[in-house]
Amino acid sequence: MTRILVPGRVLGANKPGQQPAVAAGLAYLSVLWRAGAVEMVVAPRSLGSGGADGLLDQADGLMLLGGPDIDPALYGEEPQTATYGVQREQDDFEIALLHRAVERDMPVLAICRGMQVLNVAMGGDLHQDVAGDGYFPRRPEGFPTPTPGAARPLVEVAVQPGCRLAAALGTTALAGAHAHHQAVRQVGEGLTVTATASDGVVEAVEHERGWVLGVQWHPEDPSAASEPAHQRLVDTFVSRAGAGAGAA
Repeated sequence: MTRILVPGRVLGANKPGQQPAVAAGLAYLSVLWRAGAVEMVVAPRSLGSGGADGLLDQADGLMLLGGPDIDPALYGEEPQTATYGVQREQDDFEIALLHRAVERDMPVLAICRGMQVLNVAMGGDLHQDVAGDGYFPRRPEGFPTPTPGAARPLVEVAVQPGCRLAAALGTTALAGAHAHHQAVRQVGEGLTVTATASDGVVEAVEHERGWVLGVQWHPEDPSAASEPAHQRLVDTFVSRAGAGAGAA
């Protein structure tokens, strides 16, 4: 069975005597199960020499999940008021895994925050808050944070024909579920923008080397379940991972 390495996130204890836990959202794991893969959720940690390889040796692919913001110091900025939830150990852990996965030609699917980590890892930077950055003329329709339990809003995504993403999705137009306030600004080295929203928000990037894709929307989100392209994306990722390193 194809094994996918999934960095989990540390959750603090909220009761006396309770220990911190490591978690990965069930929706992310569910799309992997539907694709026939098994997840390997790992806790963030300091990776010394060979540490990233030690983890990647046990897996066939790497999937990065959504979550809070990346430390702006990683792209040379101070945090803005809207920046939240930074866990530098998490950032460093995921970036180290990404570098080695790309070097090993291991398939990677990076979702939402994961795509932003991919961009920063490759030397790019981010709009820390799209609404307050002044770059976009308006706050994109898909960006308001939903209330707990509410479905994420859907945004139309236009995909470049002929790219790996279009082949994986089986389409060049779809609606993606969003819940984020940051976005790719300067694109990292080796990355190409392969999808955008109508307001210019970068919706997907892919690396020139191997099957390494990042998407800003949430293909695992139930609000997008009416579009089978989202599951096809994960199915293709798992298929590439199962085919071994270097699958085109």
